[in-house]
Amino acid sequence: MSRNLILGAVLSSLVLLAALVSFVWTPYDHAALNIPGKLQTPGAQNWFGTDHFGRDMFSMIMVGARTSIAVALVAVGIGMALGVPLGLTAAARRGAWLDEVIMRGNDLVFAFPSLVIAILITAIFGAGAINAIIAIGIFNIPVFARITRGAALSLWEREFILAARVSGKGAARISAEHILPNVANLLIVQGTIQFSLGILAEAGLSYVGLGAQPPTPSWGRMLADAQTMVNFAPHLALIPGLAIIVTVLGLNLLGDGLRDWLDPRIRVARA
Repeated sequence: MSRNLILGAVLSSLVLLAALVSFVWTPYDHAALNIPGKLQTPGAQNWFGTDHFGRDMFSMIMVGARTSIAVALVAVGIGMALGVPLGLTAAARRGAWLDEVIMRGNDLVFAFPSLVIAILITAIFGAGAINAIIAIGIFNIPVFARITRGAALSLWEREFILAARVSGKGAARISAEHILPNVANLLIVQGTIQFSLGILAEAGLSYVGLGAQPPTPSWGRMLADAQTMVNFAPHLALIPGLAIIVTVLGLNLLGDGLRDWLDPRIRVARA
């Protein structure tokens, strides 16, 4: 097991643990205002200090982790649930009109930056976590469709697929029983990468006010609130910024480690 996989699993587990624990416990009420105690630096009473409203930063980081993980996880789930079947269908109908329609639709989505699409959708339908999930999920669909199609195309000419076709199995059944299990490892790795990108996208939308709305804490909005107070209260920006960095780094290391662990060619080369 590689060091990247271990380190990525540890960092990701810490963030996930903080999010899960926040459902039942936080040091303070994350929405409680304490104006006399505002802008306190990290210390024994408030481990990460307090913000400009006197709210406990550690509690807000814990609940913010819950928000970021929920948005990114559901968005990736949407991308996989719709993108993988589209990719399998395109590969099964390679060269046909359906393949062309699916891939040209993917190209259309890829022609625009993901964050611009997300901002456009949330600006039209309104700010909020639900619309942020939909916006991020829409961009994930063509990502998984293209990854799935590319991996599936290399399998359709393999001997075991030809044997399945000779036995009378249809394209849909072959895709479900033979193609999908053989591309699952690649999809798992890509899922971790898209998960980290979803965290960044959620933070970006919240930063411009289009993500989760108050009083729900969000790492991106915490950064936005801190930008005018960096000179005299740098912890307001450093702490949510580090939370984003640790989460994204952990997920990327986890994805890299999973790729090495799940790819038999890499294991054979190292052996």
